[in-house]
Amino acid sequence: MPWNTLIDVSREHVLPLTVQIQENIKREISEGALHPGTRLPSSRQLAEDLGVSRSVVVEAYGQLVAEGYLEAAQGSGTRVAAHLTTAPQTPTLLADSRPAPVARWDLRAHNADPAAFPEREWLAAYQRAVRRMEPRELGYPPLSGLTALRAELAGYLGRARGVHTTREHIMVVAGFAQALGMVCEVLPRLGIGTLAVEDPCHPQQRQFIGESGLRCRPVPVDEDGIDVAALARSGARAVLVTPTHQFPTGVVLSAERRAALVRWAQEVDGWIVEDDYDGDLWLAHGRRPTALQRLDPSRVLYAGTASKSLAPGMRLGWLAVPPRLRGPLEEARARRDLGCEAFTQLAFAEFLATGLFDRHLRRRRARLRARAEIFQQAVRRHLPGARITGSMAGLHAGLQLPHRVDEPSLVAQALRRSVLVRGGRTYHHRPWLARPSLVVGYASPARSALAEAVRELGEACADLTGGHRLRTA
Repeated sequence: MPWNTLIDVSREHVLPLTVQIQENIKREISEGALHPGTRLPSSRQLAEDLGVSRSVVVEAYGQLVAEGYLEAAQGSGTRVAAHLTTAPQTPTLLADSRPAPVARWDLRAHNADPAAFPEREWLAAYQRAVRRMEPRELGYPPLSGLTALRAELAGYLGRARGVHTTREHIMVVAGFAQALGMVCEVLPRLGIGTLAVEDPCHPQQRQFIGESGLRCRPVPVDEDGIDVAALARSGARAVLVTPTHQFPTGVVLSAERRAALVRWAQEVDGWIVEDDYDGDLWLAHGRRPTALQRLDPSRVLYAGTASKSLAPGMRLGWLAVPPRLRGPLEEARARRDLGCEAFTQLAFAEFLATGLFDRHLRRRRARLRARAEIFQQAVRRHLPGARITGSMAGLHAGLQLPHRVDEPSLVAQALRRSVLVRGGRTYHHRPWLARPSLVVGYASPARSALAEAVRELGEACADLTGGHRLRTA
């Protein structure tokens, strides 16, 4: 069967041919036309059917293999991944929510170390909280969260992150996804129909914002963080940023850009949503950046969660809310649920009050710092032409590659060596314009396995360059 009956490409389309092929194949898989295990034509045959260069198809196949849609095996061709189901239903904001290909080393950015959860201390705090519960605390919790937790959070955020807030302006939420959903509901009531985001960022965030009814406006990021001048030209009056450790590049918003960003919000009567997703896990030596929110608590909505510091499964987060947004956000919350579960709130309040959280974070940072150092050493040894971008913090690092490296081919070749890693272009609004890079999670593998995985990445590069080690362009 000529495959141009399923895959339609046009040189007049705004998207590059490679991206058109990828999107066509994804659509046919999700709609059930291409079933798990279906063999696709060779790159040469598909290129002939579509009237395009073979390299275009090779790049498209490589990216789809890297994203888990296709599987490539020596001697058996390229097939639709066996683990996929037709019409998969997954949460929009859940990164890498598709079942992943089986690999020995999983270097995806969202992976956490299951052994890092402080099981004994958490159980002790939970037991103490339950024993001390008052009868009224067994009822429905306040929409904004229990007073005990909001008071502890206000104190902790002030001393640890420099946030200027009070317990009255703290809202406890079920993770950042719920917070973003409420923000997207509230902004149109304030006359704002566009939410700007950093570019690159989570592609699921862009999709989520669009599905919420807002226009999503990507704004470029450079080594100093979000380009505030470009933001001003965009016409947006609200922006979502990760200033302490930009995802996925890892860059820190410079002091000059911080001041400029706050001035922008004041001049346009706008809002800044600060996603401090891993601010508790600053690993670089020296003073860590304070929260952007302290520069103007009336314009910046600060958001944090326990997902990176404890575990994503807790679904526990918090907002420091500007006074003008408190009422609208509480109204939006009332239409969504009846508040966060009280037992976990009281246990986390106990965890904060007794210093257990601080001690846990010190241990966690020490473990992550050791892994980050191993990762840096391995990159210098096995990928000398690559450069780690930004500061070391959290669970991942951005790894910039020389211009000549074919990112999709490298990701696919790494998977053949049983290393699962994401290419940086998948996080860009216009991936075909982005410099090749990788987004590497170093929190999950054991220390020895981490060095071995980076060595395999280096070998994958050598496979693509005819045995030559990767060198700076």
